[in-house]
Amino acid sequence: MDLDAFRLTHEPEWQRLAELTRRRRLGGAEADELVRLYQSVATHLSVVRSSAPDPGLVQRLSVLVSRARNALAGAHDPRWSDVVRFATVSAPAAVYRIRWWIHGVTAACVILAVVAGFAAARDSSILALLGTPEDRQQYVDQAFAQYYDPGLDFALTVWTSNAWIAAQCIALGITGVWPVYVLANNAINVGAMGGLMAAHGRLDIFFALITPHGLLELTAIFAAGAAGLKLFWTIVDPGRRPRGVALAQEGRATFTVVVTLAVALAVSGIVEGWVTGSMLPWWLKILIGMVVLAGFWTWVTVLGRRAVRAGHTGDLSEDRAGGVQLYA
Repeated sequence: MDLDAFRLTHEPEWQRLAELTRRRRLGGAEADELVRLYQSVATHLSVVRSSAPDPGLVQRLSVLVSRARNALAGAHDPRWSDVVRFATVSAPAAVYRIRWWIHGVTAACVILAVVAGFAAARDSSILALLGTPEDRQQYVDQAFAQYYDPGLDFALTVWTSNAWIAAQCIALGITGVWPVYVLANNAINVGAMGGLMAAHGRLDIFFALITPHGLLELTAIFAAGAAGLKLFWTIVDPGRRPRGVALAQEGRATFTVVVTLAVALAVSGIVEGWVTGSMLPWWLKILIGMVVLAGFWTWVTVLGRRAVRAGHTGDLSEDRAGGVQLYA
């Protein structure tokens, strides 16, 4: 197909459609003309994509068709069906795609925390870095348990703190360095606190207080770090996609992960605010934490696998993502 001749022939229609989409009010004849031109330009877009995929022309016609669709149907109003689709398709697919990154980050952080814990428990010089003997004793006997104060204010504080850590991992994940620093620092701190409690014979209290909410909370933090590192790796190795296209697609899918983790951290905050510091038996608290984590991974695995097999990635659909650069 002669692309120049095609553009010259249909340019007046494209300009007319662009003019109609910019108008606030249309008469009856103009509305009919808008519908006709929308159908024609949509056909032109299909022809160009299949016969002469010029990226610039494809993007121009995609934007034009999208604007005409909005002018005809109005702005898209969120519906419950969109919420259900996000919860059952987009969100689990986005997390499922990076599951091995999450597992890898989890394993690395757990190993680092265990090493830090053993080192702190066995080396008095490391314990000295955590404060004076009196400060450490006061922390073990009172401060650690008193931190978990049941209530809404505490839950909101916890959610805000964890959301900030997750946001750093994702927003600065493209650097490839900051997520590693944040995750390593978090793992060492948690491990050192566990080592301090173990050195004073209170390791059971440590696990009893951190396990109920920590299972999901730490998983969400690890997932945030994994998402950030995956975004960085997309720049290093975009695969068969152009680097710009790959980064755009992964970035939009990562935003889906962001929303998902915000909800997960809210759930862990609720558990930490009303379960961890409550008067429930310790075994019940830990059981609740395990059930919550199992529910999260069941949701990701079952619905995510199904969605990914159906071709979903957590990215926006083509009509909402806008023009896409074509590639072989």
